[in-house]
Amino acid sequence: MKILNGSELAGFIKERQAKQVRALRQAHDVFPKLAIVQCKDDPVIDTYVRLKKSYGSDILIEVDVYRISQDKADETISVLNNDPSVHGIIVQLPLADTSETDRVVSLVEPEKDVDALGPDATFEPATPMAIMWLLAGYNIDLAGKKVLLIGRGKLVGAPLEKILQANDIDVAVADRSTKELDVLSNSADVIITATGSPAILYSNMVKERAVVVDAGIASEAGKTVGDVALELYERDDITITPSKGGVGPLTVCALFENVIGAAQASIRQEEM
Repeated sequence: MKILNGSELAGFIKERQAKQVRALRQAHDVFPKLAIVQCKDDPVIDTYVRLKKSYGSDILIEVDVYRISQDKADETISVLNNDPSVHGIIVQLPLADTSETDRVVSLVEPEKDVDALGPDATFEPATPMAIMWLLAGYNIDLAGKKVLLIGRGKLVGAPLEKILQANDIDVAVADRSTKELDVLSNSADVIITATGSPAILYSNMVKERAVVVDAGIASEAGKTVGDVALELYERDDITITPSKGGVGPLTVCALFENVIGAAQASIRQEEM
């Protein structure tokens, strides 16, 4: 079995990003800043926010967290949109009232929408970008391959489908309504899962020498798990992301790649 180790790649990207931030600070007097708007108290959300703050600190990007009630979101986002010292804004999901998600994330100015959740975002979403980085980092060429994407979610599946199609990749997409998923998966050279449903992909659904990228996150018996069944890790004839340290570390890298890009764009805007 070959492991797609995202943590290993993330280390190289993090080093490059730290150099880019130092250059912004020293050559242009620009101090990249990310603002996180959090409207729900939740231990899992708090963990993700801490990871982002820690990563930002490591590469000298300031990360400010605004823990507010959801009725203050509009006002807070408006203030951050108009603050030139803030280069990136993310609305940490899920919101307390999930019915408001689309409206709230669309309030973030496109040039600061580093999570790419709004309809006019200028950046690529972090997780799809991370998946493409992971495949490229291990020299997995998708050209001429049959790719199966399981999941059409807003954060991963839907944007990744667009990216793959834009690169002329032969991609089939499955969701909860798909019948005979095992037939589709057994014909795929590369399977990317992003459903958040535990153990939807079993060993008998994956052919020999296939590549499996698990980008799903779910909770089962109080533990964070992915989309693939543990039995897949007993196979020695496939290439697969690890149960931890696959797509996740690169997703954080990709988010901060967008923050750095927003800071660089702010310099160009001032020069115009």
